[in-house]
Amino acid sequence: MRKSIILLLVGVSAALAETQALSPAQQADAYYTQGVAAEKNGDVEAARLAYTKALQANPNLATCRYRLNQLKIDGGEIAARGREAKFGKVIVPAYQLDGATMQEALAALALIIDKESKGQVVSNFVIQDPQAKLAASKITLNLKSLPAAAVMKYLMTQANAKVRYDEHAVVVEPK
Repeated sequence: MRKSIILLLVGVSAALAETQALSPAQQADAYYTQGVAAEKNGDVEAARLAYTKALQANPNLATCRYRLNQLKIDGGEIAARGREAKFGKVIVPAYQLDGATMQEALAALALIIDKESKGQVVSNFVIQDPQAKLAASKITLNLKSLPAAAVMKYLMTQANAKVRYDEHAVVVEPK
């Protein structure tokens, strides 16, 4: 046990020494790279934090200041693309419906996504159907081993609906 703790402390000390060995410009570049990666993954808050740290290390980094401002403008779109990407990575092992309503179909898909992603992907489906066009749709599907995004496409085709990935929800509405 004692050896494990000593090895852990040595590892942490080495990591700290390596970080401190970087010049402020190198630290800023590393944080900027982390910010770009977070932005590509749709994680606006992680990107904002990384860009802020980069500017603390090098206040003259113009590209970082630009990216921070773009996050203010495009943050919702970036988060929506991230939601769609995460959603698409979840593999649905089996999805069987027989005469289900859109509400039931989405509820079943939400349960599968939650289970398969171990709670990491929250679907948060919202149906925008003021004229109740989707309520009359009956959906019958038998799918296996598909990404959740592909399952959504099948659902939308059967119900004559469309899907929109927003920052905080997956919105379904009639075509």
